[in-house]
Amino acid sequence: MLGPVMVGIEGLALDAAARELLRHPLVGGVILFHRNYESPEQLAALAREIHALRRPRLLIAVDQEGGRVQRFRAGLTRLPPAAALGRLWHRDRRAALEAAERLGWLMAAELRALDVDLSFAPVLDLGRGRADVIGDRAFGRSPEQVAALGRAWMRGVRHAGMAAVGKHFPGHGGVHGDSHRELPEDPRPLADLMLEDLVPFERLIHAGLPGVMTAHVLYSAVDALPATFSPRWIGGILRGELGFQGAVFSDDLGMAGAAGMGDPPRRARAALEAGCDMALACTAPLAAEILDGLRWEPDPAAGLRLARLHGHGAAPGLDALRRSRAWREAAELAARLHEAHSMDLDLE
Repeated sequence: MLGPVMVGIEGLALDAAARELLRHPLVGGVILFHRNYESPEQLAALAREIHALRRPRLLIAVDQEGGRVQRFRAGLTRLPPAAALGRLWHRDRRAALEAAERLGWLMAAELRALDVDLSFAPVLDLGRGRADVIGDRAFGRSPEQVAALGRAWMRGVRHAGMAAVGKHFPGHGGVHGDSHRELPEDPRPLADLMLEDLVPFERLIHAGLPGVMTAHVLYSAVDALPATFSPRWIGGILRGELGFQGAVFSDDLGMAGAAGMGDPPRRARAALEAGCDMALACTAPLAAEILDGLRWEPDPAAGLRLARLHGHGAAPGLDALRRSRAWREAAELAARLHEAHSMDLDLE
């Protein structure tokens, strides 16, 4: 059974320390970053190493949203930020939906060709212009727009054999603070959140969203605990009221927004007790500290939810993928949208 902790590692290949870390019974996945990437060939070799370590295979994840949050770049298609699709939406909604589906497919198809299981995307936060940490990572300001483009992105991801993970539940777009540096507070009542920020999550859940990542944000009118550590948010609202049946990931427990819950093992336990299926520890030292101090009996139901997130289908190699017409057209579309966004063209 997959364990409840997803860990970060150092380097471009597994050394003895990384292998020992990944063999810990509480580990269920690996999240990779810029520091773990040099080229598609190197990444494919690293993924093979990781997947060969254990049965069931560890999940391999990355943040490959596009724009400024694209961990793997050299040798892969440069993806535009979500806001580029939002701009296109105001000019031609049908074209924007088609583009979102194609770019979701492109992102996922390239990663699946390299044996990466999932990307933590799409971002379903509303682009209210308040949270700089969100910024052009959002599809737009309107809940309807974000929901529609997010759902199209999810369709494309699914066609490539990958599970989508929407973030940051229940919405990071209404606060000024960056949860990497502080614990932001959103004082709005639940009724307002349900009418706005929660709409994209609800729509994608009804369409079969496989995974969700929580926000280290305090919604003080709803609960005294940040969403990641809140049984009310995860068990009561996400799983109860919204009917979500997929896997729940915490955001990185090394972020300042999680620090108020205690030392790293206490943070991990609090996230898991609140209803997260997997807690993220995005650096090797943080992961080692959590694994050393966490006492947790893995939940079989959580293990099953996580196992469903493995990439599926026979993925072609990257060279074969690039010879396909679908890849060429999607890559050309990504280049056009990226150029338009970089030039700050008014597409409205």
